[in-house]
Amino acid sequence: MKQIPIILLAVITSFALYSCNSSAEKTPASETEATVEKPATTESDWIALFDGSSTQGWRGFNQETLPENWVIEEGTLKSLGTGGDIGGDIVYGDREFEDFELSLEWKISDGGNSGIFYHVLEGEQYKAPYENAPEYQLIDDIGFPEKLEDWQQVGADYAMYPADPAKKIVKKAGEWNTSRIVFRKEKAEYWLNGQKVVEFVPWSDDWMARRNSGKWDDYPDYGKAEKGLIALQDHGSFIWFRNIKIREL
Repeated sequence: MKQIPIILLAVITSFALYSCNSSAEKTPASETEATVEKPATTESDWIALFDGSSTQGWRGFNQETLPENWVIEEGTLKSLGTGGDIGGDIVYGDREFEDFELSLEWKISDGGNSGIFYHVLEGEQYKAPYENAPEYQLIDDIGFPEKLEDWQQVGADYAMYPADPAKKIVKKAGEWNTSRIVFRKEKAEYWLNGQKVVEFVPWSDDWMARRNSGKWDDYPDYGKAEKGLIALQDHGSFIWFRNIKIREL
């Protein structure tokens, strides 16, 4: 075999090294990053607010203990329906939440009415959570004895954003539903039985217009808080909750 001249060998070697370096430099960083999967949400990210056996963390709104109108029944947290408009609501008082995802299951009695509140503020100036906190409406759309406006129906951001009727899956009283609230300052979402039924931008011009439309004139602090407690409403009817959990976003 002929020997390759030293000069020619040096040229070939330099070209090969240049080609390798050029290929590496042409690989976009985004392609490399795309191969790294983001960590999936794990069960450890969730905080159980009710585990079916203890009411630890729950107490009455503006109270130090759990009122008698809430009990544990067969692994559920149940409202006995004796609270009415004022005095029967409960809060999870162990911590406040800002941006979060809340998930739970619930069922309601015939003609029942209840709700889930968030960013709840307490104080002597407030008689109930609805005076300052947004509400995910829980109600028996089918069996309620009075005509309901769209902003009063199940899944609505009460008196603010109606649930999309084309996406709502409405179940009869006594059947279990799943609900989720995904709240970020950039966007809030309400989910009902696997469907997103409400979406809005908190404190946007549209939100402010609805806020100032008259319904909340008597409640100047409504919706102002960016952080607060989670609350459940006893509005004079039986309602059952289970698998209540939350994670911070």
